[in-house]
Amino acid sequence: MAASSTPADPAEGHEDGGAPGREPPRDVGDLPGATVRPLRRWEVPVALEIASGLAWRVLLIAAAGAVVVYVMGLLSAVLVPVVLAVIAASLLAPEAHALSRRFRGVPHALATALVLVAGIAVVGGVFYGVVLAFISGLPDLTTQLTASLTAIQEWLRTGPLRLGNEQFTAIGNQAIAYLQSSQAALASSAIGAVGTVGELFAEMLLTLFTLIFFIYNGRVVWRFVLAGVPQAARDRADVAGRRAFASLVGYTRATILVAAADAITAGVGLWLIGVPLVVPLAALIFFGAFVPTLGAVVSGVVAVLVALVSGGLTDALLVVALLLLVQNLEGYILQPLLLGRSIKLHPLAVVLPIACGLVLYGVPGALLAVPLVTVVDAGVRSLVRPSDADLDPATVDPLDPHSARPEWLGGDASPSPLRGRLAGLIRRRDA
Repeated sequence: MAASSTPADPAEGHEDGGAPGREPPRDVGDLPGATVRPLRRWEVPVALEIASGLAWRVLLIAAAGAVVVYVMGLLSAVLVPVVLAVIAASLLAPEAHALSRRFRGVPHALATALVLVAGIAVVGGVFYGVVLAFISGLPDLTTQLTASLTAIQEWLRTGPLRLGNEQFTAIGNQAIAYLQSSQAALASSAIGAVGTVGELFAEMLLTLFTLIFFIYNGRVVWRFVLAGVPQAARDRADVAGRRAFASLVGYTRATILVAAADAITAGVGLWLIGVPLVVPLAALIFFGAFVPTLGAVVSGVVAVLVALVSGGLTDALLVVALLLLVQNLEGYILQPLLLGRSIKLHPLAVVLPIACGLVLYGVPGALLAVPLVTVVDAGVRSLVRPSDADLDPATVDPLDPHSARPEWLGGDASPSPLRGRLAGLIRRRDA
């Protein structure tokens, strides 16, 4: 009987993996290291969890972007002159450095002063002449456009289409009233500009002061900016910044030359066709070239409407053919000749930023949208390009437009013979 009350052998407790002196596990949760989740009545779907995670991150980025845009709006009186100085430096800095390199006896400070004075005289004179020609011809141009819209409205109402409803007539009358009030709006804008002449003068001085240092000592300014980048990523950011500025150099140079070529070619063609107001129309085409795609469409429509009233349908069709010829010369000859493949943007990457800039900041936003996209495109391409990871920043010339995209210089696997010869010429010139 005493033997029956003897405790069980401790080894029996190990049959089910239990420890000595402990009861055998009765559930999975009792096993050592086991984790059992409590039963939940409902779980968040994986797709909804991922979507919500992306949503709050996108909202956070959008809020940060909105804050940046708001701060930029508050500092526009300082930011706009600095941006204009950067764009002007991309046009004048290569000439100043080229002058000091070719003529060893010319100090860099003197070369900067010479290029600055000559650039302001030439570019300022051209823009002043174009603006003056456009403003002086604006009243006659407005009259011609009003007559064009009136004639089109009358033809649509009495012609074969018979579109004589009141809503359509109201739209045409609103367009005519807008054109007739444009001169008054221009006059009020001029009065407002005179009222803020002190602010305008201060911004011009700030632009000139910043431009001088960007041309003379831009490398020192860039090194100061790079000091805020972590050391591990500083060389990569340096290469990306150099390629971005090179793209701005090419864009600014090509845009001015293309705008001048378009205005001269179109002006001569309009004069040969016999369209009136050749000078204001050429000036409008010149300014339209600074807003790619949209500017050409707007200036072309104005030229066609003026030709339609002055010479009829034949002259309007001739103007359409002329403008198509000018655009093809620009797209297939001028831009490849001036830029090659160093700057190339998709049409959507041109139109959408222009529309966003126009909505946010009006005409200045539309003018500065494409240069900004060009700079960002070149910088991002450099950051994701594997060959730029171990590249020495000193080998990238920020004043050469072809440095924006190194593949143009023969980095492709199978470059064409023409591109190979051009690449050789560029290397020998730089050497």
